[in-house]
Amino acid sequence: MGRLLIIGAGGVGRVVVHKCAGLPDIFEQITLASRTLEKCEKIRDSVKRPIDVRRVDADQIEEVRALIEETGAELVVNVALPYQDLTIMEACLQAGVNYLDTANYESPDESHFEYSQQWAFHERFAERGITGLLGSGFDPGATNVFCAYAQKHYFDEIHSVDILDCNGGSHGHAFATNFNPEINIREITQEGKYWEDGQWKTIPAMSYMMSWDYPEIGPRDSYLLYHEELESLVKHLRGLRRIRFFMTFGQEYLTHLRVLGNVGMTSIEPIDYEGHPVIPLKFLKQLLPDPSSLAPTYSGKTNIGCLFDGIKDGQKRRIYIYNVCDHAACYREVGAQAVSYTTGVPAMIGAAMLMRGTWKGPGVFNMEQFDPDPFMDWLNQHGLPWTVKEL
Repeated sequence: MGRLLIIGAGGVGRVVVHKCAGLPDIFEQITLASRTLEKCEKIRDSVKRPIDVRRVDADQIEEVRALIEETGAELVVNVALPYQDLTIMEACLQAGVNYLDTANYESPDESHFEYSQQWAFHERFAERGITGLLGSGFDPGATNVFCAYAQKHYFDEIHSVDILDCNGGSHGHAFATNFNPEINIREITQEGKYWEDGQWKTIPAMSYMMSWDYPEIGPRDSYLLYHEELESLVKHLRGLRRIRFFMTFGQEYLTHLRVLGNVGMTSIEPIDYEGHPVIPLKFLKQLLPDPSSLAPTYSGKTNIGCLFDGIKDGQKRRIYIYNVCDHAACYREVGAQAVSYTTGVPAMIGAAMLMRGTWKGPGVFNMEQFDPDPFMDWLNQHGLPWTVKEL
């Protein structure tokens, strides 16, 4: 029996539940848990088949482990906050069950996205005979699989990769983030970083921009950011000389972000307010719209993909692999916007790969370390069709 525990009841959790519920032959029993039971109940009531809901504090290893054991879960899908990756991984290790997440660990005290603390679980997971699958969202996630697919089918050596992420949609708010505001703002206000000629290079945040013509959206200003999939891909792509990550931002968004930064509202350093410590970014999060609330009125499309340059049979080659996703279509299907959808569908697919044994191995792995073909097939079948364009 395929017993699944999903931790996290935000927009992505909603998508994962809906997509997994549609595959009862694989996911026969689904439990959704969160610190806020009401969120779980709202998602439960929107699904056409029965699922169980529980309350859990994902910061507490013993609570998570007890819930795993109570539900008999064989796999835990972590779509909670990245701050909680390590506690959930430890609970899975102690309970002896497989683990999956969509984003790497982030310390609450420092904006520093890296895999080292999760990779450190590898030997212990291997000794326990369980699998940890890291970053099974879209970026990271599907973009890693695009890289593995390109390496397997299109290149002998991949010399450069540009990961290109465009949200061409409109939610009607003056300023809002498409996923957790804390994580989103931390991510884009840290220094830009990319890998070139065997070393990491850093630049000031949002200081390098290029324009890219995104299919079905059009030209958009795209800014170089650091994103966690770069850290694993530099280890697993043959012949790589450079890899970068770009994301699009409109000028209104950047103006708001700059003003908020100038007045200290994006800081994670606590300040004293009337005798109480307050973290400005956490306070700002409370003022901004919940990302899941954006879905009903969201219009437009996202386009996320990878641009590759390399060599095949001694000849230069350039390939662009991408997906286009429509916000309104996602809302009609599962009641979520496309940013949640493009993360939640790959999480479901990764869970199916593990549950069916298509992907398996003792230890902790990134997406590109497994055979990309079955995952790519499932993307086409479950709402995220992709295109390969030879340039």
